[in-house]
Amino acid sequence: MTTASHRVCWETRLLSALTLFVFASWSPHPASAHLQDRIVAIVNSELIMLSDVQREFGAEQERLSRTHRGTDLAQRLKTAEYMALTKLIERKLQLQEAKAKKVEVSDIEVKQAIEQMKRQGTSLNPTNPGDLQAVRDQLVLMRVADQHIRGNIMVGDSELKRYYQEHHDRFALAEEYELSQILIRPRSSDGLADALTKARRAMNDLKRGDKFEDVAREYSDGDNALQGGRLGVVRQGELIPIIDQAIARLVPGGISDIIESPEGVQILRMDDRRPKRFRKYEEVRRELQDLVYQQKSEDMFQAWLVQLKNKSYIEIKF
Repeated sequence: MTTASHRVCWETRLLSALTLFVFASWSPHPASAHLQDRIVAIVNSELIMLSDVQREFGAEQERLSRTHRGTDLAQRLKTAEYMALTKLIERKLQLQEAKAKKVEVSDIEVKQAIEQMKRQGTSLNPTNPGDLQAVRDQLVLMRVADQHIRGNIMVGDSELKRYYQEHHDRFALAEEYELSQILIRPRSSDGLADALTKARRAMNDLKRGDKFEDVAREYSDGDNALQGGRLGVVRQGELIPIIDQAIARLVPGGISDIIESPEGVQILRMDDRRPKRFRKYEEVRRELQDLVYQQKSEDMFQAWLVQLKNKSYIEIKF
């Protein structure tokens, strides 16, 4: 079912795009001043100019130009330019639909949106007509999309359970380890050899049958040495790769080889390991509602855009 929280989720995701829309639509791009402007698309009775496209993908053009060269850059720029034109067409179609449905936004709502963006650190000039129009347009886009989607989405238990089964790994808790360590830190920049020698003595004591806790108290430089080197519980993936690899095959009670890591020279013991487990459906039901609602919202939004395109006259002159 549709809830107030779902509506807030939808509106929040739309609002998060507001700042990007404002700067993509209205920040001037220096290159556009040197171009001979021309029509690149007709959307019903409205025009999209080359300068509009340049403003839309200006930031992406600069980013790509910093990281790519030659034919690769040219191809990426072509793709980015076409995507920018597609966004402009879709935006214009939505604004035309909003106008047809008499969707309006008050000056007070525009002012409130600008104040919210300022609190989030966005620099806007409330006296700049371009900034004001960009904010107003995006609020209109949000409202017309919300009217089309809100109230038309139903989320049933069968859908939640199907999503849970199809995305089971998304609700998994990683394997957990209980570890103890002996950590020997080099005393100087060239003290690795001494640390390794000390670690080998500690390892020999362990192989002789000495208790890990006693060896840790004698040799370890770790903060937990007095507690027998106990690290407590960590999850798979939380440790650096070299440690994860060293303990991957250890069974409870197993001791690793000597490991050289950024922290120093280490010996680890696997005290216990708890296999990966999955959160129960009842535990994640609320999370599932939000995920399925979001997915259906996006699907419905895209289907709505297709409908707008199918009933409109669009001519691309790029």
